[in-house]
This record gives sequence, structure tokens and C-alpha cells, in this order.
Amino acid sequence: MSKKIAVLVGSLRKGSYNLKVAKILKEIAPSSLSLYLIEIGDLPFYNEDIDTDTPPASYTLFRNEIADCQGVIFVTPEYNRGLPAVIKNAIDVGSRPYGKNVWAKKPATVISVSQGAIGGFGANHQLRQSLVFLDMPTLQQPEAYIGGISAAFDANGNIAEKTREFLSSIIQAYAVWVEKLS
Repeated sequence: MSKKIAVLVGSLRKGSYNLKVAKILKEIAPSSLSLYLIEIGDLPFYNEDIDTDTPPASYTLFRNEIADCQGVIFVTPEYNRGLPAVIKNAIDVGSRPYGKNVWAKKPATVISVSQGAIGGFGANHQLRQSLVFLDMPTLQQPEAYIGGISAAFDANGNIAEKTREFLSSIIQAYAVWVEKLS
């Protein structure tokens, strides 16, 4: 039986390269994994004042979606050498209320995608810091920084074979990681 894996995309842009990469991962994932894109752009900013006995419905839905998964793939751009607010907000919503962290023990991997040369290195590592605190065992190798992403797609939106092969190596390693931790 395949493992249900959440995929969170840190870019809200309709034509996002991060979203394109997430969709490719979904296409090439081994049969041991079933990838599900989970929307995070509509989550209200985390606010303990509204996270009461009756939290916003979007908080509850999101927490239940993550709780129902056996792992998480983060696909994120880098904004100003850091993590996009939408990813950090999703982390905060899922880690609260205190003692009800839905992220704990879920195998994770981080793929940073950027038009810049260093491939979102800063965002990748900043996100990894939070994952340590959240008790998410995170795939260490191979690391996934994809720089110059706009050049990896042709005019028809097809990704270069070399980039597809790299993504395949990442998703295959992640599948082994998930199995190892199951």
C-alpha cells in the first residue's frame, strides 16, 4: 500500500516554478508514494487568539490533512534569503495548539527552487531548522537546490531531462527514507 505524502508549495503564484516542480514530482513518484498537493495559501496567519475551542475551519481542515499523511515534501522558493511566509505560517498552524503538533515523526524532504544561482539555499536551510524543532526526520542526502529554474523549462512548459532525472533521484531517495522510517 502506498504512503500518503503531503506536498506543500511555498509559492502562491499561478505560474509558479515551485508548483510545476511539485506536479512533476507527483508524476514521477514511485508507486510506494501517493503525493497530494495541500493548499496553504488560504490559511489565515496563525493567531492564538482565534485558535480557541472552535478554531477557524481552515486550521482544522489543514491539521487533519497533514495528520492523515505519512510524510511531507516541501517545495519552496527563497524570498530575501529566507523562507516564504506562507510556509512558515503553515508550519505554525500545524504545530499548534501546544502539544498537538501534527508534524511530529513525519519523514520530510525539502526541495528549494529558485531562478537565482544558489537554488534557494537560504530558504532550504531555514526550513530545515524548523523541521528539527517539529521532530520531523528530514532527508539529508541528496540535497535538493534547483537554481536557474526558468532555464530548465522550454517554451512549451516541458522540463529538461537532466532536471527531471535529478528530481527522480530526489523522489526515489525520499521513498527509501519514508520506507526506512515506517
